[in-house]
Amino acid sequence: MSEQNKNFPDDNSDAQNEELTVTLTLDNDEELECVVLTVYDVGEQSYIALLPIPEDDDAEDGEVYIYRFFEDENGEPTLDNIEDDDEYEAAADAFDEWLDAQDFDELED
Repeated sequence: MSEQNKNFPDDNSDAQNEELTVTLTLDNDEELECVVLTVYDVGEQSYIALLPIPEDDDAEDGEVYIYRFFEDENGEPTLDNIEDDDEYEAAADAFDEWLDAQDFDELED
C-alpha cells in the first residue's frame, strides 16, 4: 500500500480544531480518505493512526490503519508501512493504550 498525504496542515495553520485528514492511495490506485486519530511515539519512532471516513452514514466503524510517521528533509509529513510484526505489535499496543486513555477521559467529562 502506498501513501500520499493531503490536507495535513502545517504548524501555522488555523485548522487545529478541525479534523486532520489524509488520503491513502492503495495498491489498486483506489483512494481512501482517513481522519487522523493521533500521532504518537513508541521509543524513538513516531506512528500515526488513521480511521477511514465511511462513504455513507450507515457504515460501521472501520479498521484503524497504523503507519510509521516522520517528516522528510523538507519538513513534509510522510507515512511508511510497518513491515516488522514485532514493531507493528508494539505500535498497535501503544495505540490501544492511547484509545483506552481517551475512553477514560470521556468518562470523567
